[in-house]
Amino acid sequence: MQVIDSHTEGEPTRVIIEGGPDLGTGPLSDRVARFRENADEYRQFAINEPRAFDAVVGALICKPEDPDCAAGVIFFNNAGYLGMCGHGTIGLAVTLHHLGRIGLGTHQIETPVGVVTVDLISPNRATIENVPSYRHKSNVMVEVENIGMISGEIAWGGNWFFLVHPSPLPLETDNIEALVYLSKKIMESLAQQGHTGSDGAAIDHVEFSEDVVSPNVDCRNFVLCPGGVYDRSPCGTGTSAKLACLAEDGKLEPGATFVQESIGGGQFTAEYWKAESVGEPAMIIARITGNAFIIGETKLIGQPGDPLAQGIVTESSSPA
Repeated sequence: MQVIDSHTEGEPTRVIIEGGPDLGTGPLSDRVARFRENADEYRQFAINEPRAFDAVVGALICKPEDPDCAAGVIFFNNAGYLGMCGHGTIGLAVTLHHLGRIGLGTHQIETPVGVVTVDLISPNRATIENVPSYRHKSNVMVEVENIGMISGEIAWGGNWFFLVHPSPLPLETDNIEALVYLSKKIMESLAQQGHTGSDGAAIDHVEFSEDVVSPNVDCRNFVLCPGGVYDRSPCGTGTSAKLACLAEDGKLEPGATFVQESIGGGQFTAEYWKAESVGEPAMIIARITGNAFIIGETKLIGQPGDPLAQGIVTESSSPA
């Protein structure tokens, strides 16, 4: 399997360019189902230790169904499959340029949850125009064992998020272990108490944020991803969900610049405009800008007799 690795504001993306599964044609949502049900060993092979580690997000390049798209992509991680991935889309665009498959300028990328637009500004900087984002519920109270009541918002930004502001703990690197623990407890409590996205969709991301008094940054965040690891970047879909909440509360005007910083220091510059929609929920289109860099071109090998040919499978690396 041939892969190219990159990082977007610190968060790694591994793009499969050769040796991935043949998922046929049709809507990417159908091809994700085939990937999950019939070819999950490819996900495990590419993502699990010892070839990768839990924070790596994988991307399988697919032929798009929409002929106007430069590529189709299916994102996955150590726990399963993702609808969209903001940092991964930026990493994919930089990778496609590195391969000579796209030039600078605007391109469309097909994902299982819709088409996103990428403006490749330079070989290492891109702006994505995400799928429509919205707030599903506000002032959601969750009882967390040994912690107490936590209030947050449920929002969609390409994945489902439970957003808590201000963060229950200071967003400092010394607190990462405690933040991971608390996020996992919240995610468990959300499921146990029946809190979901629309149509009963599972909430599989928790986002903490805090205001930052700085001329260059508006907000710092911490995002726990489905596989139990935190996002090293400010999270593109999480930033989109955050903008949807700010927009509905009237705290950020369309077109205004919003800079979100991750707990590790990576930054996304964002803005939004209101999507054309009838009735509720009110939707926005978020634009997220960040930097990505190629860090490796690798041939992954599975030798006969290797007991870890599919990687080290843990509870978090089982398909979802």
